Amino acid sequence: MKHKASLSRRQFLSTATIAGAGTLVTGSSVLSSCGAGEAKPQKPAPIARLKSYRIPNLVDKADDGKELKVGLVGCGGQGTGDLIGFVKHAANGLKVVALGDVFKDKVDGTRESVKKETGQEVPEANCFVGFDAYKKVIELSDVVLLVTPPVFRPLHFEAAVQAGKHIFMEKPIAVDVAGALKLLAISKIADTKKLCVCTGTQRRHQRFYVESFKLIADGIIGEITGGAVYWNMGQLWYRNRQKEWSDMEWMIRDWVNWKWLSGDHIVEQHVHNLDIFNWFSGLQPVAATGFGARQRRVTGDQYDMFSVDYEYENGIHLHSMCRQIDGCTDNVSEYVRGTHGYWRSNGEIKDLAGNVIWKYDGEKEKQEFQQRNPYVLEFVDLVNAIRKGEPFNETEATANSSLLAVLGRESAYTGKRITWEDIKKTNMDFLPAEPKLEKLDMSQYVVPVPGKGKEDK
Repeated sequence: MKHKASLSRRQFLSTATIAGAGTLVTGSSVLSSCGAGEAKPQKPAPIARLKSYRIPNLVDKADDGKELKVGLVGCGGQGTGDLIGFVKHAANGLKVVALGDVFKDKVDGTRESVKKETGQEVPEANCFVGFDAYKKVIELSDVVLLVTPPVFRPLHFEAAVQAGKHIFMEKPIAVDVAGALKLLAISKIADTKKLCVCTGTQRRHQRFYVESFKLIADGIIGEITGGAVYWNMGQLWYRNRQKEWSDMEWMIRDWVNWKWLSGDHIVEQHVHNLDIFNWFSGLQPVAATGFGARQRRVTGDQYDMFSVDYEYENGIHLHSMCRQIDGCTDNVSEYVRGTHGYWRSNGEIKDLAGNVIWKYDGEKEKQEFQQRNPYVLEFVDLVNAIRKGEPFNETEATANSSLLAVLGRESAYTGKRITWEDIKKTNMDFLPAEPKLEKLDMSQYVVPVPGKGKEDK
């Protein structure tokens, strides 16, 4: 087995600037007072479509209350980290009651980590293995964490909602059209049952992003006119085939490199950045024209890079770029431009002349809050909502952001401009009817090549 050392999304964000309160900078052309004879600047007009968005209450720790039984479906590194962060830091009174995964070694590893990190011992009878393990975990839990390879997310979400359980599910929550549409339909059932659903888009629970959104909704940069989003980084991990593994087992253990399991990295990872533009703009996607390539990847059938021009309503364009190749310039950030100024995820808002008109005060956040990790804060928000009986549901927003990433992927794979309405009409469904750890026809897993070459003369 070979592992590629790289910076994980959680490691990256733990070293990035963490944000909270902000400072309006005096002396700027937008917010300063005017001299004699100067025209007074117009007061920014709020963006009406953004004012109804939920603003989370990002306190350090959830209130005490009724004990909640917690189960985990998907015992990989991400799932184990999520479970420990949830139980250890988000609140008191969280009890791990069940674990499930396709592989026993994964369940055993998580069980050991939970005991070491939290002191809790999960009964062996509550540790389940196999493709149906999710059913037994859901049955025993009040809150279920869904952290398998994302192709299984819609299936597991449906089961958890039907069972009336509160849910945390990691992004992306869909890798294909069928999954996204199922999520949107089941989300309505979750609302009728007043369930709390958090979806792993942790920037929506990061104080800097929340404060930035509130200012943009208030109109500080005016109406949105465009933007750019990036997730350019080094190569992710991969796992070489072991002789004792079936085709299916290898792909699942190496899932982040296979399109049907992960959605490709534009979906699995870059969805975070796309979600920010959807959130901050509130605009409806129209179409995508993209391209991409594979240069360095070792396993799987995915690309190494994508560049996509997303069209939104009102003629607005978003440039999307993501890459996973070592030795290149890294950039994980977002940029949103408006009629009066622009925002960058480096913590500043500027007017069109380049003057800083707002800057996030990270030092003030350190003084006011002990918990500044957005991966914990999303769990704090979830537990508080459950205990206070104040349901929220992030499924629709994250399903649409996941589908937007799918749209860009398919445009790059085919070389075609594809509309938002047309992608939703396809029958794209990557989930096997009855997945088994068995030999497969591997010839079907090929790297897409867009367009066609010159015809022979």
